[in-house]
Amino acid sequence: MYRAFTENIEVTVEPFYLEEQSSPDESRYVWAYRVTIINHSDIPVQLRSRTWKITDAHGRTEEVRGPGVVGEEPFLKPGDSYQYSSGCPLTTSSGMMSGSYMMQNHEAGSPDEGKLFAITIPAFSLDMPGHRPVLN
Repeated sequence: MYRAFTENIEVTVEPFYLEEQSSPDESRYVWAYRVTIINHSDIPVQLRSRTWKITDAHGRTEEVRGPGVVGEEPFLKPGDSYQYSSGCPLTTSSGMMSGSYMMQNHEAGSPDEGKLFAITIPAFSLDMPGHRPVLN
């Protein structure tokens, strides 16, 4: 499991190789990952957008940006957590993902109410089990 803390918000990621959806003979490798976001701060926040950087074993990088996660913009009161799962296909048997979420402060009456701030998604590796990655 991979973990990052930013602004008292914890993000953990657990990747899983999906052998049944992968086809190494066709250079298709698929992973799922489960993300948990926990608001350890004393203010409510809302996840507004995401940015992912996906790098394959050949160093090719793709950046993915969009609103929310899996069609949602979760609102997290202090102590709340939110979990979702998604996936990533690659044409190589290993790679890396990292990124950030743009959060919005919802502390009523605060001068920072409505302020956007970024939190880190920890970098994590995507590795086919039993296969040694070769980075070029």
